[in-house]
Amino acid sequence: PFFADQPIQIYEKIVSGKVRFPSHFSPDLVDLIVNLLQLDLTRRFGSLKNGVNDVKNHRWFQEIKWKDIFDRKVAAPLIPLYKEGDASNFEQYDEEFLDKSSF
Repeated sequence: PFFADQPIQIYEKIVSGKVRFPSHFSPDLVDLIVNLLQLDLTRRFGSLKNGVNDVKNHRWFQEIKWKDIFDRKVAAPLIPLYKEGDASNFEQYDEEFLDKSSF
């Protein structure tokens, strides 16, 4: 949610904690994101005593059946089309610059 031309400007926006949300975001979604981006670790969703349950139990996810997802009873909303050996979703890189000793 932080955009700027220079990395230092992005950093400044992150540290300020000020985020502008699109008008089509619901109040529940904004609340969830604000709690996930909380700078104070003692107040950030996922870092509190309830752990991930603070996120999963948030009202924005009220229609989600987490047990069904865990049990793989929910169909994926998008299944990408691909062919054998298709690597089009991966970035290109130059193998010469890999430090193979780190493997």
